[in-house]
Amino acid sequence: AEAGVGAVATQAIVDVSYGPQALELLRKGLAPAAIIKQIWDKDPDPGLRGNPWPKAGRQFAVINPKGETAVFTGPEASAWAGHKQGKFCTAQGNILAGQAVVDDMVKAFESTTGRLAFRLQAALEAGQAAGGDTRGMQSAAMLIVKEDGGVWLNNDVVLRLQVDDNPEPIKELRRLLTKRYPRG
Repeated sequence: AEAGVGAVATQAIVDVSYGPQALELLRKGLAPAAIIKQIWDKDPDPGLRGNPWPKAGRQFAVINPKGETAVFTGPEASAWAGHKQGKFCTAQGNILAGQAVVDDMVKAFESTTGRLAFRLQAALEAGQAAGGDTRGMQSAAMLIVKEDGGVWLNNDVVLRLQVDDNPEPIKELRRLLTKRYPRG
């Protein structure tokens, strides 16, 4: 994520270069759908040469500051894989319990009011309540950026929370979020 530019999520059979590529294209003013197409078309697909990382298994999403989104879920992403776009949001995942996970995440984000952090938290909780990741839970993270929104000079990071190797990471993320914003 980059303040004033947008955010990118890459998952499933990940090519981590998608994030920096997409942010650069967002800086140039390209629309999210054009970014998805350009990055996908340029991917050399190492899976064609016997590499177990085929581009058809990738999943990524792009959102710009206007809230416009575009998402790609490859046909070879681990089942169940899919996405749901909403107003100013998108939810996507793979190895999920089903479509209800992403549907409920978008619904929770859009129906929750208040701070962005609590709207994101509500989406995580709704996704988990709908069945979440079929492998269970292990980690959760949240990153929010805003130009000059950080607590230090020249810092755009409003909030960065990460919970690793925890049996209830979403609950722990909520605890940390409430500690940071005790009044909501």
